[in-house]
Amino acid sequence: MDMDHAHTLSLPNGDVVKKPFLIGVAGGTASGKSTVCKKIMTELGQTDMDHTQRQVVTISQDSFYRELTAAEKAKAFQGLYNFDHPDAFDEQLMYDTLEAILKGVKVEIPGYDYKTNSLDYENKLTIYPADVVLFEGILVFYFPKIRDLFHMKLFVDTDSDTRLARRVPRDINERGRDLDAVLTQYMTFVKPAFEEFCSPTKKFADVIIPRGADNTVAIDLIVQHIRDLLNSQSSSRKGSSSNIQINMNVDLQKNNEAGDSYRAIRRFSTLCKELTIQSNVFFEKNFNFTKH
Repeated sequence: MDMDHAHTLSLPNGDVVKKPFLIGVAGGTASGKSTVCKKIMTELGQTDMDHTQRQVVTISQDSFYRELTAAEKAKAFQGLYNFDHPDAFDEQLMYDTLEAILKGVKVEIPGYDYKTNSLDYENKLTIYPADVVLFEGILVFYFPKIRDLFHMKLFVDTDSDTRLARRVPRDINERGRDLDAVLTQYMTFVKPAFEEFCSPTKKFADVIIPRGADNTVAIDLIVQHIRDLLNSQSSSRKGSSSNIQINMNVDLQKNNEAGDSYRAIRRFSTLCKELTIQSNVFFEKNFNFTKH
């Protein structure tokens, strides 16, 4: 986790804008990344909130697929195009967009039409300046310069049989694929790509979440720490702009009066250490803990 990112930005006119805490959420296909993000949003009361007022937003890496050529689209319809390869994504656009978000700039991101395998510019998602941004996708940790932007990295770890059992009905019922195409694509591209490109990025994660969205212990802990961060951000904004800038630019390691924002980030760091100790033995031992 990068602890050097300040959480405010100074504009030329002296105003201060918030710089979001950027969380990457990686994992294999149908591992539950989107569901984990939705549960986090729901527990934080963000789902039904107006987009312009949300403190937490979610972005999918799928919005950064490259536009396919006619020949590539033909292959895709037959399940013969590798959407899980790094080359399928527009790395530079991904980086530039996240950089803009980190600068507090409002950005527009296209949706993705899985039935036509194309970007959907008619249904764009507008991302307004927020306190926390969740960026989820199979390869969000694969690209080094993008990986380095995250303040916190989560890896949703679900076994391959479960992922396949989820992907088949999803692709058939929601994305209009036929069974042969789904299985061909999975065995030819998805499974090998996961082993070569996605699974190795697990080592970069600060927190690994076994069983995905079913792991309520992990999600509750993460939600609580995000809530702490949001509360500290809210407290900070009650002060003057100059006070916020001073708090975020002092030598935080040596100054005991660093402020609530730094303490919240330190709690994130402590959480990461707790959750990754001994290959996540914490989660495995506490699988049957009641939700709290």
